[in-house]
Amino acid sequence: MKLRVLGCSGGIGGRHLRTTSFLVDQDILIDAGTGAAELSVAELAAIDHVFLTHAHLDHILALPLMIDAVADRRQKPLVVHAIPAVIEALRQHIFNWSIWPDFTRLPDAEQPFMRFAPLEIGVAVELGERRISALPVSHTVPAVGYCLDSGVGSLAFSGDTGPSAEFWMALNGIPNLRYLLIECAFSNQEARLAEASKHMCPQILGEQLGRLRQPCEVLITHLKPGDIERTMREIEADLAAFNPGMLQNNQILTF
Repeated sequence: MKLRVLGCSGGIGGRHLRTTSFLVDQDILIDAGTGAAELSVAELAAIDHVFLTHAHLDHILALPLMIDAVADRRQKPLVVHAIPAVIEALRQHIFNWSIWPDFTRLPDAEQPFMRFAPLEIGVAVELGERRISALPVSHTVPAVGYCLDSGVGSLAFSGDTGPSAEFWMALNGIPNLRYLLIECAFSNQEARLAEASKHMCPQILGEQLGRLRQPCEVLITHLKPGDIERTMREIEADLAAFNPGMLQNNQILTF
């Protein structure tokens, strides 16, 4: 499997800052933040599956525009995978005819442009030889992370999360783990805000990484614009034992 980083920022504010979205091979999107807008119409039309971590705007913003852009170019529905609470949030607040048309009923309910596929945590979705499983996390809204398993190696993505014993337990059960993409949204000076919003700061992340028992490359995502340099300096100091790197736009990870 090959993952291309389309966006990995915790916000916008410059040409290089795009919110969370990863293209897997050519046909899978993990989250649909503003990074997905980097794809051409042809690339967007080739995506058959979108896996969402949660319904916060920075992770789903491009989805309504994406389906609108490519619906008439596709021969089958775009499948949006998410836990039931996320699907309900999208139905109620986005695809509700007031904010955006309900593409699960266009052109009609029998042959829609988009359909939802509910996920269960720990139950893999098999797409050929590829397996994608939702991981338990702890955020302010219902949310999951993901494990992407090619059969040869795995990549785990935390999505948005604060401390979660269940998340680390799940990671430690992945024997072929190669990469861990983990959020660190705030610097240490914003530790109280990180705790309240169920995100990470370097101090919290360092404590949490102590639970990890699987060797893997750790890459930091979801850094807040305007505080990237400070947070990375703190990460280098607090997490030196894990040798973390900073995830970059257009970075490609193969596993």
